[in-house]
Amino acid sequence: MRLNELSDNPGATKNRTRLGRGPGSGKGKTAGRGVKGQKSRSGVAIKGFEGGQMPLHMRLPKRGFTPHNQSRYAELTIGKLQAAIDAKKVDVKKALDEDALVASGVVRRKRDGIRLLATGTLKAKVTLSVTGATKAAIAAVEKAGGSVTVAPKKAAPTKE
Repeated sequence: MRLNELSDNPGATKNRTRLGRGPGSGKGKTAGRGVKGQKSRSGVAIKGFEGGQMPLHMRLPKRGFTPHNQSRYAELTIGKLQAAIDAKKVDVKKALDEDALVASGVVRRKRDGIRLLATGTLKAKVTLSVTGATKAAIAAVEKAGGSVTVAPKKAAPTKE
């Protein structure tokens, strides 16, 4: 076999449709775009436009309020922490703070702080320092012989 003998499998390629090449082509005159109007022209993209009618996203009721300065915490469950201890990702002998948890890969990113949640069980004795923790999570850590220090969140700088 030589390079000049190579060819695609039958049906592997398809010729493009040549638009606007006369009535005999089947795609002449309007080239499959219908007749007249804005959408028959080139360069038109009307995403939410409904022809002058009030668009759906404006007709639907708006509910609720999302504060723009709301804190977003990275969540850490007790079960996930125990799994990381079992996998030897974290050293239980050292005190674990938020930076150590991020560095070991237990939490992906800190965001506004790490919040400890009481999902799962903890068997290891751990000393934790986090931004927030539920009462049940603190109780679970203390039951295993560890301790949790909840550091207050740093206040955002105010504009004056």
